[in-house]
Amino acid sequence: MSRRHRAEKRPVLPDAKYTDQVVSKFMSCLMYDGKRSVAEGIVYGAFDRAEKRSGQEPVRLFHDALENVKPHIEVRSRRVGGATYQVPIEVRSERAQALGIRWLIDAARKRSEKTMQERLSGELVDAANNRGAAVKKREDTHRMAEANKAFSHYRW
Repeated sequence: MSRRHRAEKRPVLPDAKYTDQVVSKFMSCLMYDGKRSVAEGIVYGAFDRAEKRSGQEPVRLFHDALENVKPHIEVRSRRVGGATYQVPIEVRSERAQALGIRWLIDAARKRSEKTMQERLSGELVDAANNRGAAVKKREDTHRMAEANKAFSHYRW
């Protein structure tokens, strides 16, 4: 890793259908082995299914789901005098978005439906309605931070 300067952020091009940068980033995280067309098919198919199930426009549903999954606070390990403490810290908005996307995809992959489109659409609808595995992950993270609030003076 270079010590000279921080790596600059590359601009994310918006996706083709909805012209939304967050959807494009979501597709990139979902993609395996550079197969963008497969990822696009999964995401757009899941959006269509979610629109039929919920009746909302799909991008709005996706943003609501992501907003419900993003963590506001998390714990980081901090070593102080031989002991390791779980110190609660606030999450930057970029990291919150990245974690939310990652948790949505992981929760969708662990679901039991047959195709990835069905899994992803189900998880998006569940997350938009504040339930599902991804929302549970956020709740667990917040609960852990709340439980370790006593160590917040070790924040750096």
